[in-house]
Amino acid sequence: MDEGRRPPTPSRTLALALAAGAHAQPQPQSRPLDCSKAATQTDMSMCADQAYRKSDADLNAAYKEINARLKDDKTAATQFHAAQRAWLSFRDAECAFAAGGTSGSSAYPMAQSACLDKLTQARTKELRAYLECEEGDLTCPVPGKP
Repeated sequence: MDEGRRPPTPSRTLALALAAGAHAQPQPQSRPLDCSKAATQTDMSMCADQAYRKSDADLNAAYKEINARLKDDKTAATQFHAAQRAWLSFRDAECAFAAGGTSGSSAYPMAQSACLDKLTQARTKELRAYLECEEGDLTCPVPGKP
């Protein structure tokens, strides 16, 4: 060992490994990916992830709107948060199961993202329905717009 070099410490080794791993990550593309022409597994996986991310942003917007409407009803807000946490656990477990047939393959990220996208879109539709209830609907837990 060189006397001028000190042995790597565990934290230094981890930092070096993380730095090396950061270079192994795919870099963002300079131009948008045309998902209608995705031909490689990598492109198809990236497109599935893009679709899921858009659906997740839509879900988050609906979630925030419901939270805003429930701000004066602590009980309903607590129930809504519990329901959403439970739904997220279900969604993630369901998609792990649904994509399980592709586990370990290059198709797994695509299958996982496609499932997450599908279930997230369905949940967003449910939340949006809460936001559009008719006044006087006793089965609707979210008050109408103020």
